[in-house]
Amino acid sequence: MPNSARMYDYWLGGKDNYAADRQLADLFLQKIPSMREMARANRDFVNRAAHVLAAEGVRQFLDIGTGIPTSPNLHETAQGVAPDAHVVYADNDPVVLAHARALMISNEVGQVAYIDADVRKAEEILANPELQAQLDLERPVALMLIAVMMLIGEEEGPQASVARLREALPSGSYLAITHPTADFDPPVVAEVTDAARASGMTFVPRSKAEVQAFFGDWELIEPGLVPVRAWRPDGPVENPESAWYWAGIAKKP
Repeated sequence: MPNSARMYDYWLGGKDNYAADRQLADLFLQKIPSMREMARANRDFVNRAAHVLAAEGVRQFLDIGTGIPTSPNLHETAQGVAPDAHVVYADNDPVVLAHARALMISNEVGQVAYIDADVRKAEEILANPELQAQLDLERPVALMLIAVMMLIGEEEGPQASVARLREALPSGSYLAITHPTADFDPPVVAEVTDAARASGMTFVPRSKAEVQAFFGDWELIEPGLVPVRAWRPDGPVENPESAWYWAGIAKKP
């Protein structure tokens, strides 16, 4: 069965993917020739977000749906700013976890851990002994949900799962989200959505309002919920809507 993490790996030039992944990934490329650049824009956001959050004083990160490691990884960026940062990666794909354990190595001061977890099972994530050993949930945590909620259908209660995670985090925590959308080209995204579902993969693009709902009553930091390339870019961006993801970070009051 095709898997979104391995499809991303393929789009980013990696080798940790299978024929089923490449077949569906190539179909996406036929419909969206700039898909590789979009995937890269999504990964670039992770590094900008980690840098900003670490600079804001965050020392704990929980990255759910981390995907196959692509350097620089979130912990490398965060620990580059704050060497004592603790990062917990969570994914439910054995291939992702195997590579994470092999490639995601902390520095001597910080900590990196990996747990087998599913974003749909918030209680299991929060009760995980490894997570509890690495993260102090009485202190602010940056919860990273990067291109993962698209894999959860509405019938599986994605809003409730994210709300439970938000509820468990203390004041001063942050939530970072990227999410693919059909807002910028509905017909093409409808085609790839149908193709993904026909291949057995859940893929749910969401509108700006639907993505914003994941933040609940948390306060979006500047520049708000914007196209991923427009979120605090490193330089001028000619066409922010050329990557079809909404991106934002919110802080818990």
